[in-house]
Amino acid sequence: MDFILEPIEVRVLASLLEKEITTPEYYPLTLNALVNACNQKSNRDPVVAYEEDEVYATLGCLRERGLSLTIVPSGSRVNKYAHRLSDVFNLGRRESAILCTLMLRGPQTLGEIHTRSERMHTFSGLAEVEAVLERLSVFEPQPLAVKLPRQPGWKEPRYTHLLSGEIDMAAPEAQPEAPRREDRLTALEAEVAELKRQFADFRRQFE
Repeated sequence: MDFILEPIEVRVLASLLEKEITTPEYYPLTLNALVNACNQKSNRDPVVAYEEDEVYATLGCLRERGLSLTIVPSGSRVNKYAHRLSDVFNLGRRESAILCTLMLRGPQTLGEIHTRSERMHTFSGLAEVEAVLERLSVFEPQPLAVKLPRQPGWKEPRYTHLLSGEIDMAAPEAQPEAPRREDRLTALEAEVAELKRQFADFRRQFE
């Protein structure tokens, strides 16, 4: 079971997984809802503009690999679609949240992953996020994530998923000219969340 997925396949699977966790009342998704989820301008990097026929064809490819399902609701003429990623890899809630974040947003630091995964799972801190990433890096039947070497211009190493194949660890990543406002804000949010957690632990020691 050695999957190497195209970018559109990664986006379709991740969008299905995200909506299953964050809006279960609307899951499985119609084709139109799935296209909108793939093309969201928030919580996506890169932002894409897939057409309906592209997403529909991708669902067929994923179904052949056993990674998606077509569901025909009773009394409805509109098919709905679901993923099988969690079943195929036996993913828990923590693993699903982090893998989904990597699939939707590309390479990220621990702090970014921690903050951006909060909608899907509440982690106790960066140590827990790192432990889950380490587990994903030795996952069977194939590793699902990897820690990238720290590149010039980056204070911290970043992590990425491996569903699109192995990463050339020797190839340099694009070096940013300056941190984006969003990246600075995300890092600050992660630091504040970690400080709150540490303060809560400190208070509990004296209660």
